[in-house]
Amino acid sequence: MSTILKGDRELESVLPLKQKALRINLNENTYGTFAEIGAGQETVRHFFRAGGASGTIAKAMSAYDKDFSDAIYGIEDDGRYVTETRLTTMLSHEINLMEERLDRSKNPNKIFFAYANTVTTIDFVKRFKGHGWVGIKFQLDPLEDYNEIVLHIRFKQNNSQLQQETLGKLGVNLIYGAFYLHDRPKELLKSFYDNIEKDTLEIDMVNFSGSRFMYVDNRLMSLHLVKNGMTDAVMFGPDGRNRLPAQQLYKKNILTLRGSFRPVTKVNMEMYQESKKLFLAEKKVKKERTEFIFEITLANLRSEGEINERDFLDRAVLLCSLDQTVMITNFQEYYKLVDYFAEFTKARMGLTMGVYNLIQIFDEKYYRDISGGILEAFGKLFYKDLKIYLYPLKDLETGEVITSETLKVHPRMKELYKYFKFNGRIIDLKDFNPDILEIFSRRVFNMISKGISGWEEMLPGEVVANIIKDQRLFGYSKRKHEMNKNK
Repeated sequence: MSTILKGDRELESVLPLKQKALRINLNENTYGTFAEIGAGQETVRHFFRAGGASGTIAKAMSAYDKDFSDAIYGIEDDGRYVTETRLTTMLSHEINLMEERLDRSKNPNKIFFAYANTVTTIDFVKRFKGHGWVGIKFQLDPLEDYNEIVLHIRFKQNNSQLQQETLGKLGVNLIYGAFYLHDRPKELLKSFYDNIEKDTLEIDMVNFSGSRFMYVDNRLMSLHLVKNGMTDAVMFGPDGRNRLPAQQLYKKNILTLRGSFRPVTKVNMEMYQESKKLFLAEKKVKKERTEFIFEITLANLRSEGEINERDFLDRAVLLCSLDQTVMITNFQEYYKLVDYFAEFTKARMGLTMGVYNLIQIFDEKYYRDISGGILEAFGKLFYKDLKIYLYPLKDLETGEVITSETLKVHPRMKELYKYFKFNGRIIDLKDFNPDILEIFSRRVFNMISKGISGWEEMLPGEVVANIIKDQRLFGYSKRKHEMNKNK
């Protein structure tokens, strides 16, 4: 059993910061280092003020001067200081010092930790509100290896002092959560905002690692960041590790394909491959500076009621197996997604979509919540350097293949549609396979879950089908399929 948790398993309500800090201070086993750069020693002061800090704090420091910081932690390859790499270097360095300088034989029950942050607060002209990296490396038993929680934050307040105070509160919540909520990661995630208003701080990336978090899927934690309103968008790569959107999208060309991917089908991959060819053929686009994203909206994940975590992970597993970067967003409208991308880049962007989605974009009812209506939304959507790559739709009743040339929008939208169409903002994907136009994710999903044969042919390669079977994704049952075959 963890040293920290003996007799301490009860669920709790939100505790005041002072009580959290005091509880950690009064635990005779916790002992650690605080290294805070960029916004004062805001976290450790809570522990000093709570009382009993001598039994908890081994060292508290701030290396503000860059030369001092480099002398202590070394020089990063990119020469930057507010980065994830810098944070993890700080955490490892401080833990190594704890292990070197404290005799374990004299402290057999001590569980060590290192808390660190490296941040930049709002600048004088208030143009950049600031951001930072916060993390903790900690033990839960003297004989165990270390666990780690790392998160990225974006400040929303317009005052540096308020930002510093918020950072201090977050630090206390993180340390307390690491020791007392580590076995309830979803609650731990929510606890980051204890005593903090959500509109003051955004958490847009978190990663859990270590033996105590082996069962934690960081992709699922990303989903909960969006679900809990901590951020509007998160990303994870093919390796399943969460990535920082700002870092991945900075000054990049971005091509995005939105879908349910439940499961990913031949149509999805053809849309991606064909739009990718056209996008990379653009003079303004360089492959090495391009990010390709498969996006799933929270609304899509909630389409059948509450979010099903297993269902989400099934989609994620397949997209990662296809070596794709995935983004989960809270942007139901496309113009909000493009507006978000524009925070990080001015380079060319592309949206890959089907005819049905384009028709929705030109439907006025989707813009009733904004004062300027559809014109304001289109101003945000097409003011940017954006192109739409359109995949055709087959009318199942008439057999007609609908493209940008033949689709019909509301009569009031005709002239607006023509304007964007004839200005080269809407481009048809012409090199498509007509034999797969009748493949829809919903149909494939129903076939898999009900044990109806033939769905394998609708997926992009045997690997995807085999993963579904081996891992029993989307309700797949070998028994159901065998029973249907024998009917």
